[in-house]
Amino acid sequence: MTPFAIAGIQMRVSASHENIAAMAHKLDITMARFPWVQMVMFSELAAFGPLPGHAQALPGPAEAAFQEMAVKHGIWLLPGSMFEDAGDRIYNTAPVIDPNGQVVKRYRKMFPFQPYENHVASGTEFAVFDVPEVGRFGVSICYDMWFPETSRTLVSMGAEVILHPTMTDTIDRDVELSIARATAVTNQCYFFDINGVGDGGVGSSIIVGPAGYIIHQAGGGEETIPVEINLGRVRRERAIGIRSLGQPLKSFRDRPVEFPAYQRDEKSEAYLQSLGPLTKPHRGSVAGLKGQQPTPEELDNLSLNETAGFGGR
Repeated sequence: MTPFAIAGIQMRVSASHENIAAMAHKLDITMARFPWVQMVMFSELAAFGPLPGHAQALPGPAEAAFQEMAVKHGIWLLPGSMFEDAGDRIYNTAPVIDPNGQVVKRYRKMFPFQPYENHVASGTEFAVFDVPEVGRFGVSICYDMWFPETSRTLVSMGAEVILHPTMTDTIDRDVELSIARATAVTNQCYFFDINGVGDGGVGSSIIVGPAGYIIHQAGGGEETIPVEINLGRVRRERAIGIRSLGQPLKSFRDRPVEFPAYQRDEKSEAYLQSLGPLTKPHRGSVAGLKGQQPTPEELDNLSLNETAGFGGR
């Protein structure tokens, strides 16, 4: 058994002012109540909210404040993420800070929520780090998990826990909960998906174990979620299978095929290129609809009122 205690903090995030003082307060309370916690993580963009006006270079003053918090409490700290001003680009970056206040990793979100985050550049490097005598952890951010290759790569690099700060304030949060659970079970790992509330999300943070069981799913208000996990469980599941059944990581390792979709050549991407540009829809948009006609089989299954909408112009 390799126990390790992680607390996710689902807190109210404001887009109109900084939230660092509030995060420090939440952290103080969490550690006073649950002194056995060894790592704390916040939601995506918790420090300043979703607007890029507070972007700063890293290292910078906000990150320094989080380093002081980690040292004060002697914990590993993932303070969500913040916008990083890298000169000619803005990244969405999550620092990982050890109990000595050292930044051991900075992970830049690979998949900004395009086309709604056109101001954010994409990172290109995966982030894993080791907690001595415990195990290996990976980091991804929000929309990254919609691309299963990101999680599979972290696990292929040895990650046993994926820390996933998110900021979802949209109506697809229920879909993300399904993705979080699927990510955990198909990769046989713990998955910590911590969302904010207020300007920082709709809550519903979720923590899932390596067999796909939900350890905790939060509501829509502020919550502190301290959980002791057992990394020995990950190793056991990976050795004998999910609930002593499927062994997806070994099957992926022993796969008899390569995947043409990843070749990025004209043949493999022909259909994807036919989908058109990655742009925001506008009012009355007919993208993907104009000129399309129903098949005879579809017409047979449609009412007269439904068929009236086909055709375009």
